[in-house]
Amino acid sequence: DDNVDAASMLAMLLEIDGHEVAVEHHPHPALERARAAPPQVCLLDIGLPDMDGKELAQRLRAQPETANSLLVAITGYGQDSDRACALDAGFDHYLVKPIDTAKLGDILAEAGAAA
Repeated sequence: DDNVDAASMLAMLLEIDGHEVAVEHHPHPALERARAAPPQVCLLDIGLPDMDGKELAQRLRAQPETANSLLVAITGYGQDSDRACALDAGFDHYLVKPIDTAKLGDILAEAGAAA
């Protein structure tokens, strides 16, 4: 997420819940980090600078290291067409801000992403 405060708050909540968290605010460093240390789950904003979250998801899917990572869109775009485009881009889940933290917890539990 390019919103530093929102990303920091979500990271803090996830860490309190026992998850290991790495945060990037821009797509290119996120791709590099994911290549170097492949994550189990990526939480991606759709509205990012330089490259939108859908393109970032496509690039993550194209990298062998992250092709099987669980990709979760976290976005302010809530139309059905937005959801369909994101799922077509490779996202596994789509959450609209403000996110339902219980639903995110269920997604992470399903993925076995707890530290």
